[in-house]
Amino acid sequence: MTPSLPTRAALQGLIVYAGFALIFLFFSAMLWDRGFLSAQNLTNIILQTAPATVLAVGLVFVLAAGEIDLSFGAAVALAAIVAAMVMRTQGWPVGVLAGLATGMAVGLVNGAIVAYARLPSFLVTLATMGVIAGAAREMSGLQSIPVTAEPFIALFGGGSLLGIPSLVLWTIGVVVVGHLAFRETRYGAHVLAVGDNPRAALVSGIRVARVRLSVLVLSGACAGLAGLLYAGRLQAARYTLGESDLMTVIAAVIVGGTALNGGRGTIPGALVGSLMMGMLSNGLILMGLSVSWQMMIKGLIILIAVAVSLREPNR
Repeated sequence: MTPSLPTRAALQGLIVYAGFALIFLFFSAMLWDRGFLSAQNLTNIILQTAPATVLAVGLVFVLAAGEIDLSFGAAVALAAIVAAMVMRTQGWPVGVLAGLATGMAVGLVNGAIVAYARLPSFLVTLATMGVIAGAAREMSGLQSIPVTAEPFIALFGGGSLLGIPSLVLWTIGVVVVGHLAFRETRYGAHVLAVGDNPRAALVSGIRVARVRLSVLVLSGACAGLAGLLYAGRLQAARYTLGESDLMTVIAAVIVGGTALNGGRGTIPGALVGSLMMGMLSNGLILMGLSVSWQMMIKGLIILIAVAVSLREPNR
């Protein structure tokens, strides 16, 4: 290994932080008279990005293992709808368990097909995305399902603890647990080993199929939690929840420093990438740009991030 490789990897890891600072300074200068720097607006950015950040944590594990999950956006809506429907008759605690179980069930199906049928995760999750989205529409009848349980709304939506909004607490909790699991446990090391070289990982005794299964189940669990956070904040479950998260979350994770082809990932980077994408959307809205322009700019950012992610030293 040449001495320049660590330096290059370190520079790639700093891109997200430099990009975050530049975007923040740009919008601060351009929108100082439109409330961009107000405490309320900055808080709204954090609250609005909470579900995306939770999804990003799960996706870091998936991409680091050399896989991809395209179904998490649809799983968000299905989990929220199932939770809202169960809450009507069984109470909010059972509804929470049902929502989380729905997300994990989606991940289990995806993971079992990928790990044991050995089909590409891209094609598997692309197919299940359509199935799940259709199921969410059929179950909801294309109607919003209201959520009225006050304890649920306080815990997963508009509540707070010691003045800190519950959505912020969920974000911090998921990021901290995800980072510790990814960097400080044997499981995280196995995920990186599988993503870096699955054959070598298998020879070294790592159960590659089980790791692939587990990262997709984890992604589904994060989708279930994100669905609960959406339902709590909006006080309703809709079949459209999570539809716009696919591109945003993938962009956040890749911009944050996780390699698209596996073997490298960072949870703090995903957090900063998620906040960056939320800040970008917020700033573009305040500037008066249309949704189509927002989509084009986000797409361009993904293209640049993918190019940077794939340009790494040969392993």
